[in-house]
Amino acid sequence: MAERKITIIVRMGKKLKKEGEKITTSPEECEALRKAFSGPHGVEEKSMLEILVKCNPADLTTFRKNSPYIFLDDEYCFEKWDPFHMKSLEIKFMRFQVSISERAVIQRTMHPWERDALLVRKSLEEKPPLYNLLIELACTRTSDEFLGARKAFQCLYSESVEEFVAVKVQGFHRRLLVALVSTYRYEGLRIDEAAIKLECQKLARSIKTDHRNEIENDDEVLRILTTRSKHHLKTIHKCYKEDYDSNLEEDLDDIQILRDTVNCLCAPPAIYFSKILDTAMSICPAEQEMEALTRVIVTRTDVDMKDIAAEFDRKYGAPLIERIEAAALGNYRDFLVALVKRGMAN
Repeated sequence: MAERKITIIVRMGKKLKKEGEKITTSPEECEALRKAFSGPHGVEEKSMLEILVKCNPADLTTFRKNSPYIFLDDEYCFEKWDPFHMKSLEIKFMRFQVSISERAVIQRTMHPWERDALLVRKSLEEKPPLYNLLIELACTRTSDEFLGARKAFQCLYSESVEEFVAVKVQGFHRRLLVALVSTYRYEGLRIDEAAIKLECQKLARSIKTDHRNEIENDDEVLRILTTRSKHHLKTIHKCYKEDYDSNLEEDLDDIQILRDTVNCLCAPPAIYFSKILDTAMSICPAEQEMEALTRVIVTRTDVDMKDIAAEFDRKYGAPLIERIEAAALGNYRDFLVALVKRGMAN
C-alpha cells in the first residue's frame, strides 16, 4: 500500500511586533479539532495535525477547558484526559489506519502535569526500569512544573510520587530517587561562595576515594545533589573542573544513576536533550530510545526547541529537521518536523 502523505502547513501569521504576543486559534479551529478527535466515522487527520501544530500552550488550555466530553476537570485545577475517550481514540486510530502516532497526538494535547505524571509512572513500570527518564523529569523541570506533576500523579493514581518510587526501588537508588522527586529547589541565582568550595571538595573526596562504593553511602553527596539549586550545582561543576581538571560526570562514569543526575542538573538543557534526540535517531535504537523522539519534541516545542535545534546542528553536524526526515516515516515524520519548525520560529 502506497504511503499517504499529508502536508502540514504551519501558519505562523505575520511577524509579531510585541514581544510575548501570542498567536491564537479561532473558535472554528477548536471545533474542528474536537471533531477530528470525536467523529464516529473516522479521523480528520489533516485538520487535526495542522491545528495541533499551530496551537500554543494557551490555545491547548482553551481547547481542553472547552471540551468537557474529552477532558475532565480535576480538583488540582488541571484538565485531564477522560480515560474512556483516550482508549477510544487509540482504537479508532488503529481501526482507520491513521499513520500518525496516537501517543504523539495525545501527548501534544495533554496538560503538561498529566503528561509528566504518566511518564513518571512509565519510568518505573518498564522492564528494566527507566531511572534516567525519572531523573530527567525530576531534574529538567522547574520546581513548580514538577510539583504540578506530583499533584497530577496523586489525582490519577491515588498515591504520591514519593511512595510510588519508594515501593518500586531499593537501596541507594531508592534514597536518591525519592529525594530527587521530593525536593522543591530554589530557582534563583543566589549562591553561597564558601559552600561552593567546601561542597566541591566533599564531592571530590567521595568520588576519588579508593573505595568507590562508599559514595553511595555518603549522605553529603546525596544532600548536595538533591537539595542545592541548579545554579549552585552548575557553579560546583565549574569549580570541580577548574580544581581537578576533569568533569564531575566523567569521574562518575561507572555510577550511571549519579552521572545521569549530574548531567540533568548541570548541563544546559539544550545539550542534554540534543543528545537524547541523537540517540533516539541512531541506526538501531532501543524501544525506549525511539519513544524519546516523540517525548522530547512534544514536551520541548514550546519551551526551548530553538536552542535544542541549534545545539544539535552544532554538535552533530546536521540539522535536526534533516535527521528527523531520515529517521521517521509518513505523517508521524511530518508532524514532528512541523513541531520543530514551530519551536524554532518562537
